[in-house]
Amino acid sequence: MSFPRTRMRRLRSSEVLRRMVRETRLSRDDLVQPLFVVEGSGVREPIASMPGQHRFSVDQLVLECKELADLGVPAVILFGVPDAKDARGSQADAANGVTQRAVAALKAQVNGLAVMTDVCLCEYTDHGHCGVVDGEQVLNDPSVARLAETALSHARAGADIVAPSDMMDGRVGAIRTRLDECGFEDVAILAYAAKFASAYYGPFREAAESTPAFGDRRAYQMDPPNRREALRELRLDLEEGADALMVKPATPYLDVLAEARRAFDVPLAAYHVSGEYAMVHAAAQRGWLDGERAMHEALIGIKRAGADLILTYAAKEWAKKLGT
Repeated sequence: MSFPRTRMRRLRSSEVLRRMVRETRLSRDDLVQPLFVVEGSGVREPIASMPGQHRFSVDQLVLECKELADLGVPAVILFGVPDAKDARGSQADAANGVTQRAVAALKAQVNGLAVMTDVCLCEYTDHGHCGVVDGEQVLNDPSVARLAETALSHARAGADIVAPSDMMDGRVGAIRTRLDECGFEDVAILAYAAKFASAYYGPFREAAESTPAFGDRRAYQMDPPNRREALRELRLDLEEGADALMVKPATPYLDVLAEARRAFDVPLAAYHVSGEYAMVHAAAQRGWLDGERAMHEALIGIKRAGADLILTYAAKEWAKKLGT
């Protein structure tokens, strides 16, 4: 039918009508809160480039996660930041490392919260790269071996889901094999499958103290122009044993996310990364846009593109605003 019989504005004319015909809904169940854990006690250190975000010692992390669980946030993902770093990232798989202690504490003291862990070496190495290096070259296979042991140490501490974010070839299969042979068949893998070499990671690198000491990560993270390659990466990680797949960052790569949704019938996550979060807050602080509305548009856009899970630093804030 053509105008005037068809008038698209009829069902937009009031909030109740808009709510009735809304196609995409964001809920607390969609959200995962990333958290940074450091050594010490009583630490709740603000992150300057990420307003509202902190680095927590384990005791403060437990308090934060109890609040998140009470708000209905279903999961957190942990990034450990140890005091001591070395070339091989020794603290990454240390039985008494900061991440391992954090996982154990959360599983013992916080009910109803799934605990995910980031599996990477960049937070633990003194050079800031995501693997073992030889000179200035990041070595794939030795890095995969270290990552598999790191994932295993997280599983032993009680992690529900391990999430390899390094982008080394073959790491999902190696982690799945190592977990299974050690009796952790039920620990799930969320693969950072299509992780792009992005400018949007800057605030995270401040929080995790993981800026590369030399070079950059373009030799292992994906080249931003490549959409078809992203689909190959997603498919390979699924074939290697991933239980869920992730696209990172989220909003600059909504086309990849939407195509992944069409291609794969598995849980799909997107990471609304530190730079995406920070730029909304920075613009809002200057009065350049309505920060709350802009953040909601970003999150609903990620959901509309096909994400089942959204890793976002705004999870706590939005859990207070959203229903289940």
